[in-house]
Amino acid sequence: MIREFHHIDLRDRNSFGVAQRAERLVEFETPADLRELFADGIPERWTVLSGGNNILFTRDYDGMLLTPVARGIGIVSDDGERVRVRAEAGVEWDDLVEWSVERGLWGIENLSLIPGKAGAAPVQNIGAYGCEAGDSIERVEMYCVETGAMLTLDAAHCGFGYRESVFKHSLKGRVVITAVELLLHRTPRPKLGYGDVEREVEARGGATLRNIREAVCAIRRAKLPDPGVLGNAGSFFKNPVVGADTAARLLAEFPDMPHYPAPEGRVKLAAGWLIDRAGLKGHREGRVGVHERQALVLVNLGGATGGEVIAFARKVQEAVHARFGIAIDTEVNIL
Repeated sequence: MIREFHHIDLRDRNSFGVAQRAERLVEFETPADLRELFADGIPERWTVLSGGNNILFTRDYDGMLLTPVARGIGIVSDDGERVRVRAEAGVEWDDLVEWSVERGLWGIENLSLIPGKAGAAPVQNIGAYGCEAGDSIERVEMYCVETGAMLTLDAAHCGFGYRESVFKHSLKGRVVITAVELLLHRTPRPKLGYGDVEREVEARGGATLRNIREAVCAIRRAKLPDPGVLGNAGSFFKNPVVGADTAARLLAEFPDMPHYPAPEGRVKLAAGWLIDRAGLKGHREGRVGVHERQALVLVNLGGATGGEVIAFARKVQEAVHARFGIAIDTEVNIL
């Protein structure tokens, strides 16, 4: 089923609460809906607006926004240990996590309470507390706009990296994700070595799926603002990944700097710590600010425009570079 809106206010469709408008917004359920939408050709400008949790509108959108609304979840196969689960693109990601935890399926519990839809998870390769969606995603179903065909892409070809995927690059503007398939497990596989997770899990009685989920939810609620109360898009900046020499230089000057091993001998730093040490945690300018409990998060204090948020973000980047000589990139999709 297709539902179409014209000149629609996007304030309630983006977690920053920015009041921009879209020329056209279409909610779709099935690949057949997409074939119908693209039957007369590909619009000059279009993109997918999923949950609106990782996007910042800086102007009105003069094209077509596509929003998936199908929310089915089902088991594809189960050999007693490995369970393949298919979720349609419109499923709320956290609903999928809860669904898995209820059924004793391990793999995505550390990704609890991340806002957004299942169809958006592979694009950004969402991650938290030592886990990424790409660790569990086995394949992605998608509609090819150019050919009208349904395609399936195995995880090995998705180009998953830190907040990276092929969907942000070579497939951007060419496909619409309609469903994801994940490989989950019945054997416990707790990952507790990141942040405060282990302490919070132990306080709840040990490493069960339910305890891990509740611990992660508690940590996130304590640190992150509710978009329904304070407009934000979660982590606005990526954690920078630097060479070993750069990390060693910084650690010599800042021995308490959080750091984590990254592929190819590189080192991942904590952007929130860098912003905090640059003196910006809780800093405000006009209608925009850095959240007082999590420096990775920029917040709309009320009525801010996307342009104001971007201008403020640039100042944060400049301050971090001036203090540490490190560039921090934005994680949010800017339109």
